[in-house]
Amino acid sequence: MDTTFECREGCGACCTAVSIASPIPGMPSGKPAGVPCVQLNEKKRCKLFGSPERPAVCGGLPPSLEMCGASTEEAFAYLEWLERETSPF
Repeated sequence: MDTTFECREGCGACCTAVSIASPIPGMPSGKPAGVPCVQLNEKKRCKLFGSPERPAVCGGLPPSLEMCGASTEEAFAYLEWLERETSPF
């Protein structure tokens, strides 16, 4: 069974919907949920992909059918739900 799943072109849901508590270059306090990461490029791809500066949480959130769904809208809905379910507040 092939478990490889590629990011959807122009999506960026995982770099927008979830909060990141650790520092990111350009966002030293991390980022709140719903705010696009400053490291997203114009094609909604991570400028830090493969870099040691990329936050560990980002590397631990690989694309998957469950997370990405069949559309960008489904990806946002799932990730917003996940953010609510895992929020300490």
